[in-house]
Order: sequence, then C-alpha cells, then structure tokens
Amino acid sequence: MTSPPAERPETPPNPSIVIPFSRDTDFKCAVLGSRTALVGLGGVGKSQLAIEYAYRTRDRSPETWVFWVHASNTARFEQSFRDIANCVKISGRQNPQADIFQLVHDWLRDDRKGKWALILDNVDDAGFLRDLITIDPMSSEDALKLFETKLGGDDDGSDNAGAVAEFLVALEFMPLAIVQAAAYILRRKPRYSVREYLQSFRESDRKRTSLLDYNGKQLRRDREAKNSIIVTWQISFDYIRKIRPSAADLLSLMSFFDRQGIPNTLLQNRSEQIKSRQDQRESVASSCIDYNTGYSDDEEGSTSQSSMSDGFEEDVLVLRNYSFISVNANGTTFEMHGLVQLATRKWLEAHGQRERWKHQFIKNLYAELPTGEYENWEKCQALFPHAQSAAAQRPKEQDSLLDWASILYNAAWYALRMGRGVETENMAVHVMKVRKKMLGDEHSDTLNGMAVVGLAYSLNGRWDDAEELEVQLEVQVMETRKKKLGADHPDTLTSMNNLAFTWKGTGKETEAVRLMEECVQLRKRVLGLNHPHTLSSCTALDAWKAEQKDVT
Repeated sequence: MTSPPAERPETPPNPSIVIPFSRDTDFKCAVLGSRTALVGLGGVGKSQLAIEYAYRTRDRSPETWVFWVHASNTARFEQSFRDIANCVKISGRQNPQADIFQLVHDWLRDDRKGKWALILDNVDDAGFLRDLITIDPMSSEDALKLFETKLGGDDDGSDNAGAVAEFLVALEFMPLAIVQAAAYILRRKPRYSVREYLQSFRESDRKRTSLLDYNGKQLRRDREAKNSIIVTWQISFDYIRKIRPSAADLLSLMSFFDRQGIPNTLLQNRSEQIKSRQDQRESVASSCIDYNTGYSDDEEGSTSQSSMSDGFEEDVLVLRNYSFISVNANGTTFEMHGLVQLATRKWLEAHGQRERWKHQFIKNLYAELPTGEYENWEKCQALFPHAQSAAAQRPKEQDSLLDWASILYNAAWYALRMGRGVETENMAVHVMKVRKKMLGDEHSDTLNGMAVVGLAYSLNGRWDDAEELEVQLEVQVMETRKKKLGADHPDTLTSMNNLAFTWKGTGKETEAVRLMEECVQLRKRVLGLNHPHTLSSCTALDAWKAEQKDVT
C-alpha cells in the first residue's frame, strides 16, 4: 500500500471569519460581551445573537479568527471541522486517514496561530457548559422595531398601533414568529393586514398552527433549521421524547393548562386520590371532594413515592433546560409560552395522542377543583384560569365528558359568586347541555346545572330568559319529585308552591291560582291546617284571588 503523496507547503492565510451567514444590517446589540453558551427556546434569537457577535468580534479584532461549527449532528460537526482545516490550511488535512478533529484541536492549541473564537450552533446537550446566559423573548419595543424593519416600511397605514401591539403580544414577542408573520403579511400586501392576521390567528388552534407553520425562506438560518417556529419546537420535542419520554409526557400534560400558575398538584396522576366519580357527582352541589391520601405508611410505599418525586424533578429539569417551562419564584408553580403549548398540542394531534392527554388533564383538574362555596374561594381563584382553559377543550371521549361538565359546574358556581356573569353563563350552558344529553332531564345534576344557567341569565340582565328557564326548572323539579317521591310528598308540594309563585311572577295569573289551590288542598291533608307551609300557601292564595276580584 503506497503512502499518499507529500503535500506542498502552503502559505498560511491571514485570519478571517468562517461563518456561513450574512450579517443582518438591522441588528442592534444593547451590550457587548462574551458568554460560554446562549440558551433559550427555539426561535428566540440565539443564533442571530451569535452571528452578530461573530461579526462584531471580527470588526473589533481583525487579527482574530472566527469559526462557526454546526453541532446539530455528527456529520455536520465533522464537515465544519474540515472547513476550518481547509480555511487555515492545516498540513495533513487531505490524508483520508487523518483525524480531522485532532488536527483542528492541535491547531487551536498552538498560541502561534493567534487569537480565535469558535461558535458551536445547535448544541442540544449543554450539561457540560458553564456560564450560561438565558435568552428571553424580546421586549415590546424591540419586537416592534423588528417587525417594522422586516415589514420593510411597507405599512400602508391600514394597521393602527393598537392592532400591531396586540399582534406582538399574541406572538409572545418571539423573534422567529415575528419574522415569520411579517413575511406572511408582506407576501400578501396590500390585500392583507396585521389586523386580518390577528383575526385569523385568534380564530382557532388549527388556524394558529397553520399561520405559524408558514415556512418563509430566510437566508440567515441554517439550511437544516426550520423557519417555521412550530416545527422548530417540535424537533426539540421529538428529541426530548427520545432521551426522556417521561419529560415529554409532562410537557404533553402541561400543554392543556392555562400557561401561567400551573401547580405541582395538577401535574401528577392523582387517580388514586379521587373518590368514585359517581359518588362525587351525587354530592357535588352540597359538598367538596373528599380525597384519600393514597399513600402507604410502610417503607416500600415511602421509597416508591420518593422515587416518583425524584423522577418528576428530573423531568422538570429537562424541560427547563430546553426553556419549554419556567418555575415561578414560589417554586410550586410553572409557566410556559402559549405558543409552545400550541405546538405541543399540534404534535400530539399529529401522533393521535391529543385526546389521551386531554383526558388526563381533565381528570387531574377534576380531582382538584372544589365547589364555589366561600371556604373554597382562594383555591378556586388559583384554579379558575385552568377551568377556563378546560372550557375551550371539550373532550371527545364520553368518559371525560361528565368530569369536564363537573369542572365547568364548579367553576361557574365560583364565577357566579364573584359576579362574573359572562363566564358563569358560558360555562353553565355547556354543563346543562352535556348533563341533559348524558344524564337526562330529571337527574339532579342536570337540574343543578339549569339552576346556575338561570341565575347567570338574571345576573346578565336577561330577565325573560331567566324567567323562562326558571319556569322550566320548577316544572321539571316538580314532575321529577312526583315520580320519585309521590304527588303528596312534602318536597313535591314545596316544588308545586314554588312553581305557582314563579308563574305568578311571570304574569300567568290563572295558572298560578289553579296550581296554588291544588297545593293548598294537598298541604291541608298532608301537613295539617295549622302547619306553617299550609298557612303560607293559604295566605298567598287568598291574596291572589283578592287581586283578581279587584281587576274584575
């Protein structure tokens, strides 16, 4: 086997910059400096900061080499090192048997070669790095400047400042999302505006993901990096699913909650802590959920619980390292970007897992959300945003529907106590419809749901609707009690009395008098002439008849 021919001596080149991206002339940097690593959510601008740092280093120190290494996979990592070797003309680089990494390593260690800066892009595992700096989304001012710049000054005045501000908030000040949206709008000008984009964005999850999937061409991103922010995050999600499935499961569950204030207690499977669902539904109107601890006192149970806790903390750490979630100052609640939640739900839907995790979300929230009584207000206040999130995510599985309705019922109860009529009505109407369909018109839970709807109508000033529903409710209650308890049961007579008063209040004078006459006769026979309920009905009947005589 012949050895390769000797390489001819080459003249060492002058230091230069080896970076595969052009400079963004619009870029502004607040503070100059160097860090070991930039970490942050995909699309937040880490690579753009690194590119600008590279050019500024070159401007400040022309004698400094600046190298860019693609670290997304082994093949590209090796190719980047070969590019460096070719650029600086390292002797022996053309030998097929040469260890290109060792050659570059030795060159970098040689002080005679001068100063250099090496930038590693797309490093997934930052565990070996130190001096990390987290890159957060832009400020509102910087986001506005970025959007205006990328729109190219092509604003025809159709978008006011308010619409643009709402647009940037909706995109959570994420640079890649803003650039992506600007490209989408610019391509459709003048027949498309920011306001129209915002309207479409708010339409539905499906429309949002469609807009955020727009893959506008960007020259300043690596060819393997996705210009769609949704796809960018889903690539990271796939990687987490591969290296730690339980962390991906946790992210899947968190994607259904409100994005802020997600408590620890809602993120673990608490099925063992819930009473029989049927038992709870029968007492939902009068009592709070009674939880069991579900824990064993023996050593094995304690060890198991400790192991589960350790696993949960490790999952949290993985998601924090990828900037998918953050921990609040109190250490017991989490936050995440709404767009990350959207991307995660889209991934779940594409893989047929959305309903599974929606079911788990509903089950966990159902276990924690109490009724809207005064003593529960503090907890209800903390969990109400998650109930609102649940309201927008009706499950397809029949198993989850009644749990979902119970969440909305408790949340509507709390909203009613807080005087929040719109939320009360929206939730209670869902409850009433689901329970009517699944439990029937006569079930006590259905009647409870109808009652809350009626109260919401009154709170919102819909008096006619409230009266109509109140009559319907009273009739249903009376008929149900007749069937279950008998026509002369005291509770049935109470319903009869209440319905008579309701009819009187809605102007049905004749029907009210006729029903009250029947009620008086039954109460005299069942309760006696001198019973307070009998006397009350008699007094009302006499007054109503007197009114009729005065009219005639």
